[in-house]
Amino acid sequence: MFDLVAFIPRAVAQSIPLLYGSTGEIITEKSGNLNLGIPGVMYVGGICGVIGSFLYESSLADPSHINPFLGVAIPVLCCLLGSLLMGLLYCFLTVNLRANQNVTGLAMTTFGVGFGNFFGGSLIKLTGAAVPTISLGNTSKLFRATLPFASSMGAFGKMFLSFGFLAYLAIIIAFVAAYVLNNTRVGLQLRAVGEDPATADAAGINITRYKYVATCLGCMIAGLGGLYYVMDYANGVWSNDAFGDRGWLAIALVIFTIWRPNVAVPASILFGGLYILYLFIPTGKNLAVKELYKMLPYVVTIVVLVISSLRNKRENQPPESLGLPYFREER
Repeated sequence: MFDLVAFIPRAVAQSIPLLYGSTGEIITEKSGNLNLGIPGVMYVGGICGVIGSFLYESSLADPSHINPFLGVAIPVLCCLLGSLLMGLLYCFLTVNLRANQNVTGLAMTTFGVGFGNFFGGSLIKLTGAAVPTISLGNTSKLFRATLPFASSMGAFGKMFLSFGFLAYLAIIIAFVAAYVLNNTRVGLQLRAVGEDPATADAAGINITRYKYVATCLGCMIAGLGGLYYVMDYANGVWSNDAFGDRGWLAIALVIFTIWRPNVAVPASILFGGLYILYLFIPTGKNLAVKELYKMLPYVVTIVVLVISSLRNKRENQPPESLGLPYFREER
């Protein structure tokens, strides 16, 4: 029998890195920048948070007596700083130097994974652990702390109230981003930059500023997805190459949601559920069937792409200038 009470919390926990990554990428793409470096950004965000937490815990005589505020603030700030630097690097290459956005994004993914594995491996050697992992259990407890009354509310509390603060923050950020994009002057100008930068420039909108701010903000949000994965989902354990394909799923989710952050909330939970569905459906010893279930998120994305292409509605299409460099001299 399918255990829904056990399935929903696992699906939500699996969806949060996807929601952070897709929300950040939607904001970035609304400015006309196509950042395929989101997997690398999430990796850098995760390892920077791990570095900050590791150095803080190592400085304490007794790591179990960790200061709750510093234990959360230090890895979060380190994560945001590392992700911000990745965003600045991407903008410098694509906005100032007008490098190809596809190549730059893929290079940043490779760089981000290499950066994370290098420093992760270095920290593992410092700990001298027999298992190639870094465990930050004391910090993880702070990130995984749930609402005090969740356990007393039965199945409802387990399904909807048993998550750390980063999970709820991801949902809040997604809805705030949707509101800003659709109901504010800043959002209107950002969408104008992504649709027709020449017209926006002629109207007095600073194209470079909007591209920088949107891309850097998007990278910082995506980086929190990497931090969530390590500190909450993985219980504070870092191991190299453990992220899997979550960064690429986040990019696929952008297309699935038709560039709408509010739609990304239920869509990411759907993707998270599809990602772990094979664990809850009995397949016996038939490994081939399990692999077919793992394909479901990608199959669903392809189906949505086909349907949206057939409908051919303007609101279902990406920003008009997505991935194209802006040359003011050609205006």
